[in-house]
Amino acid sequence: MALDQSFVGRTYPPTRPYEVGREKIREFAESIGDTNPAYTDPAAAAALGHPDVIAPPTFVFAITFKAAGLVIEDPQLGLDYTRVVHGDQKFVYVRPVCAGDVLTVSSRVESIKSLAGNDVLDVRGDVHDAAGELVVTAYTKLVARAAEEG
Repeated sequence: MALDQSFVGRTYPPTRPYEVGREKIREFAESIGDTNPAYTDPAAAAALGHPDVIAPPTFVFAITFKAAGLVIEDPQLGLDYTRVVHGDQKFVYVRPVCAGDVLTVSSRVESIKSLAGNDVLDVRGDVHDAAGELVVTAYTKLVARAAEEG
């Protein structure tokens, strides 16, 4: 069943605030094997002009994907998540994420397309800090594979 096209442009409320911690950044950097000292050493981050350690660029995926879950789990959309593969991910930064940031994510359905029987869903997640300033925008492309006939 095709996804409901009326969802294009639909926005979802912001997530609960997420406080970025130094330890979470360190754990994430270790898990991806990135040894950049700006991710673990406050002095190294300060030498680069940051107020505290910064997070690797893909760190925000955990909170933006959780926000996209509001879209994915919306029963009115008609998405069969058992058929979904992650098609693409892109981040556009205004500034790095720093330890101590308190972030929220607002999601918006950017587009829904049907290609060769597959539904392609583009979700935008705007990440704001506690002052309401945009920090990063995440673009997530999900592909719901067509149901097999037979």
